[in-house]
Amino acid sequence: MAVIIKTPEEIEGIKKANQIIARLYKEILPPHIKPGISTKEIDKIVDDYIRSQGAIPGCIGVPGPYGPFPAATCISVNEVVVHGIPSEKIILKEGDIVSIDTVTILDGFYGDAAITYPVGEIDSETKKLLEVTEKAREIGIEMAVVGNRLGDIGHAIQSFVEKNGFSVVRDYAGHGVGKEMHEDPCVANYGRKGRGIKIEEGMVLAIEPMVNMGSYKIGMLNDGWTVVTRDGKKSAHFEHSIAIVNGKPLVLSKLD
Repeated sequence: MAVIIKTPEEIEGIKKANQIIARLYKEILPPHIKPGISTKEIDKIVDDYIRSQGAIPGCIGVPGPYGPFPAATCISVNEVVVHGIPSEKIILKEGDIVSIDTVTILDGFYGDAAITYPVGEIDSETKKLLEVTEKAREIGIEMAVVGNRLGDIGHAIQSFVEKNGFSVVRDYAGHGVGKEMHEDPCVANYGRKGRGIKIEEGMVLAIEPMVNMGSYKIGMLNDGWTVVTRDGKKSAHFEHSIAIVNGKPLVLSKLD
């Protein structure tokens, strides 16, 4: 495993790429996330905004088993865990949840963050799913301090999620971020305290719990991209890119 330690200048470049996503999630997309919009329309909004900021979408063209990913962002509705392909046929409706996972490339540096939005009014259990997943991300980030190990992050996330009656996806994980979309190390959302590599100054990590309302077991659709819960229950996804600066986590994908 070759973990790339970043310089302060590189961290600043990664942060600029992530700030585009932060603005997208907080300011640009919320007015559009409502019943009646298609995931294809959302993808166009994302694509247009990223390019307007001088960046390019990092998801387009990523190789897959049956061809490259065809869109600017992964948009996953309800039981879709990750890597949903935007489509004119997928129309958001009241009570849905929609996870948006966006990657930017700006001046050779990658940004990566994800968010799950409610569509209109959602039921109480679905609301709890979103709250627990977002809080699990924050709990994981809090563990990303110099001297801890990656297993401490996964253990903290898993313990909190399971205490609240949900499950963490095992097959997908967080990762390093920098001049590639996915770098070492793998940052699992489950694990044991004190295991894994030590967290060091200058690491840049994407911490991204994917949490299912039911079982953690997943499957893949025939398109080779779309990952779904095997039991058909809903899944949520929240991700931040962080850097270890002065021994502590600095969230790069949150607006200053």
